[in-house]
Amino acid sequence: MILRCAIIDDEPLALGLLESYVKKTPFLQLVGSYSSAVQAMKEIPEQKVELLFLDIQMPELNGLEYSKTVDSRTRIIFTTAFDQYAIDGYRVNALDYLLKPISYTDFLQAVDKALKWFELSQKTEEKTSIFVKSDYKLVQIELKNILYIEGLKDYIKIYVEGTPKPILSLMSMKAMEELLPSSKFMRVHRSFIVQKDKIRVIDRGRIVFDKTYIPISDSYKQTFQEFLDERS
Repeated sequence: MILRCAIIDDEPLALGLLESYVKKTPFLQLVGSYSSAVQAMKEIPEQKVELLFLDIQMPELNGLEYSKTVDSRTRIIFTTAFDQYAIDGYRVNALDYLLKPISYTDFLQAVDKALKWFELSQKTEEKTSIFVKSDYKLVQIELKNILYIEGLKDYIKIYVEGTPKPILSLMSMKAMEELLPSSKFMRVHRSFIVQKDKIRVIDRGRIVFDKTYIPISDSYKQTFQEFLDERS
C-alpha cells in the first residue's frame, strides 16, 4: 500500500526535513508541500491525500484550526515543538503527533502506525457482515440491511430492515464506527450513524427513517453536505 501524503509547516528547515523523510520511506508518496495552512487550503482539496503532516504553530491559521477543515478520510500527524498540544491533537482525531526536532526513528514509528490504520481500514471496507454481542449471544448482522445505529450511553441500538425491534448491544458508538466501512456508513451526530444508501428523505436538515427523525449536528454538517454534493 502506498500512502499519498502532504506536509504543512511554516519553518523551511522542518519542511525540508520532513520532505527528506517522506522521500526515503518506500510506502509514502509526497503530493504536496506547503509553508502555510492558507496555501494548503487552496491546493489540497484538488488532490487525494491520505496522510497529512501538520504543524500546529503557524501564522494566520494554525494547525488545530486547519485540521477541522480536512477531509474526514485524511489522517493527521501533528508536528510541534510544544508537547502540551498532544492532548489537543487527539481531540481533533489526530493519528499521532511528533515532537520537534523530529528524528527519523520517531517519524517511522508514526507512519508505520498510519500504514497499519489504513490496512485495517481497507479490510473493514471489504466486510459484508459483522458480529455483535446481544443478550449474551453473538449475532451476525448483514451490513446491507442496517438502516442506522443509535447510541444510548454505554449501549447502542442497531436498526435493521425487516426486524421489528432494534438489536441492543453493550458497546460504544466509537467501537461500532470502527467496525463499519466508511464508504457505506457515516456519522451524522454524536448519537447516530446512518447507512448512506438507505437515506431516502431529508426534511429540514434531518434524515427521516419511517417515523424517526435523525438530526445532523453542526460538527458533521460539512461532511454530510459533501456526501449530498457527491450524489447530486
